[in-house]
Amino acid sequence: MKAYDYIIVGAGSAGCVLANKLSAGGRHSVLVLEAGPMDRYLMIHIPAGSYRAYKDPRINWNYMTEPETGLRGRQVEMPRGKVVGGSSSINGMVYMRGHPLDYDRWADELRLDAWRYAECLPYFKAGETSDRGASDWRGGDGPLGVTKGTSDNPLYHAFLEAGAKAGQGTTDDPNGYNPEGVSRLDRTTSNGRRCSAAIAHLHPALSRANLDLITGATVERIAISGNRACGVTFSHGGERRTVEAEREVILSGGAFNSPQVLMLSGIGPADHLRELGIEVRCDLPGVGRNLQDHASVTITWACTRSFPVHRIDRPFNRLLAGVRWFLTRRGLAASNHFEAGGLIRSNPNVDYPNLQYHFGSIGYEHEGTTFRLKQAFTLQVDQLRPKSRGHMALKSADPGASPAMFFHYLSDPHDLRELVEGVGKMRDLVAQAPFDELRGVELEPGTDVRTDAEIAEAVRALATTDFHPCGTCRMGHDADAVVDSELRVHGMEALRVVDASVMPRVVSGNLNAPTQMIASRAADWILGTPQLEPFEARFAFREAVPA
Repeated sequence: MKAYDYIIVGAGSAGCVLANKLSAGGRHSVLVLEAGPMDRYLMIHIPAGSYRAYKDPRINWNYMTEPETGLRGRQVEMPRGKVVGGSSSINGMVYMRGHPLDYDRWADELRLDAWRYAECLPYFKAGETSDRGASDWRGGDGPLGVTKGTSDNPLYHAFLEAGAKAGQGTTDDPNGYNPEGVSRLDRTTSNGRRCSAAIAHLHPALSRANLDLITGATVERIAISGNRACGVTFSHGGERRTVEAEREVILSGGAFNSPQVLMLSGIGPADHLRELGIEVRCDLPGVGRNLQDHASVTITWACTRSFPVHRIDRPFNRLLAGVRWFLTRRGLAASNHFEAGGLIRSNPNVDYPNLQYHFGSIGYEHEGTTFRLKQAFTLQVDQLRPKSRGHMALKSADPGASPAMFFHYLSDPHDLRELVEGVGKMRDLVAQAPFDELRGVELEPGTDVRTDAEIAEAVRALATTDFHPCGTCRMGHDADAVVDSELRVHGMEALRVVDASVMPRVVSGNLNAPTQMIASRAADWILGTPQLEPFEARFAFREAVPA
């Protein structure tokens, strides 16, 4: 194959941004390698279709964790997008940047000065077109469509009013001046259609002569000469191919696949690699370590009133919703049905919000790929800044083998305590008067679970992922860091990792928006383009109450 200036491994949230920015202007040749197919599956693009898309084996890695001791030995399903657009093509479309203090603490506590929020905010703004309008906080002409939930379902109104009455705070914009409190959430949609990273960034660039995309490509290893990444070996259509990179190889496979490719290439913990018979090219003990996620608990209540969304899965109603979406891009099919949520504190002593809500106007259950609705509503709480740390490792030297994932959920008592408090916060909110005409029986975990000890056991039985794995190729300056502050792999040349795996600590929110921001900044470093001018925007902040 011909050589390219840049080879990007993975056409997910980060890879799509990189492909667009690195190929702009036509000066550099760029190849993107994606293991999955093109994003042609219709359910990807209909917002309400995400509930059928996100477990579809045609477009999903469908990973499973190893048994988790803190979750009663359960294995946790770990969906990851295996399709152009990556997980941005199958996620719930919630757009959250995380709290500004997350980034400032990266700078203050981890010596990552380049990642203060003032440095990141211009990239968040440049990346979006928000229907809230351009402002100090929001972008008005970026590629990613970001829209505020607008469903008129009375359940959303009740949620917002109840949050205020419960004293949990309210905000008009969780990504703006006041990031604390319950609110209508933003979502990555545009004109009633999912706006994945592929739709926003990659598809508009595919007509460029200097950008190539190969789907169905399984990357086996990075080609290395001395300590320089000089290409990529991958399998495609039953053939093994090697392609040269004249400038850089960039891994954008996410929290599992990026460290997997590094280790398959001999870059990682030396003892682990030797156990599998992999030649050690660069001993980096931090590869695969520092695995983090947002553990999540959901409570479902029966709803005393039936709303159209509760009946959308009936064949005729589903047909009508689909026809309306095709004709107008409106209606029930144009909603992700988790249109409200927000950031709150589990107790007054917390420095800044440590829990996140996602509120849905439906109850549901999955059995395999079958999705069933209930006449119910759902409130989910995420524990945002876990102290538990896990790791991922190779099961074998076979590139087609899934990696082993050990999250160690709730291994730190702090995490269990915050989720127990989170259950109390959810119950307190739904107990408020605005829900009196809507609230039925608590379906799960049930009203018989009352004491802290009983709630803790229920948390262990019910907690799962909110699909936010990160941290396995973390940036930093110490011996366990994998990349530097410009995302270059330590000890290597011409090799970067650009995706959520570089986060040293998980941010307080969903990861899709931060991942695209990280990729946009990385593209400027790669090209030698000056970073956007930092912008210091004021935000509302309430001091913690001393314990």
